[in-house]
Amino acid sequence: MTRHDDPGRGAIVLAGGHSTRFGGPDKALAELDGVALVRHVVDRLAEVVDEVVVPCREPQVDGIRQVLAGADVETRVVVDDVRDRGPVGGFLTGLRETDSPVVAVTGCDMPRVDPGFVRSLFADAAGETGVVPEFDGRWQPLCAVYRTTVASAVSLRALAAGQQCIRDVVARLDPLVVDEEAVRARTRPENFENVNSQANLGAVEGLVAAE
Repeated sequence: MTRHDDPGRGAIVLAGGHSTRFGGPDKALAELDGVALVRHVVDRLAEVVDEVVVPCREPQVDGIRQVLAGADVETRVVVDDVRDRGPVGGFLTGLRETDSPVVAVTGCDMPRVDPGFVRSLFADAAGETGVVPEFDGRWQPLCAVYRTTVASAVSLRALAAGQQCIRDVVARLDPLVVDEEAVRARTRPENFENVNSQANLGAVEGLVAAE
């Protein structure tokens, strides 16, 4: 079922990190209000996309597939085949696996991502290589929208140059940047929150379901 007027929108949820700062089990599967973090993110993106690809490490596959079973959107959990190359490797894997010409990209640790804001980024994406919001004085490449073919080619070049940071890819893309004033008019600061620690997890208990 298409959830918008422009079919062909997908999402990539990066879940392959080693959760070193989290100080516990796999962050993607950590429960917030009884639901895995990655499921919170997928459920929110399901409002605005037709498919979600979740690149992760091989040991994570079964657990993530289990918590995403029954999601209200087509989901594919795939093994990151660009190993040990940081977030850009997972990004490239997701770009290769998606069937969508335009994709939103988030982390699995962003349970308060705003579907309405993501929808607005898709609306800005016509004719652009990508649309990246600016918040707190920085580009936010993990709450952004990208043209799949262009981003894939640029990611390959970034990896060939030894660059493993998503911001390096974005700089090469020359995307449309939504300035901070416009971003703050469209969404709440919580949209960009990452759950990077057990303390972060405890701080958002009870807040996600209330939104």
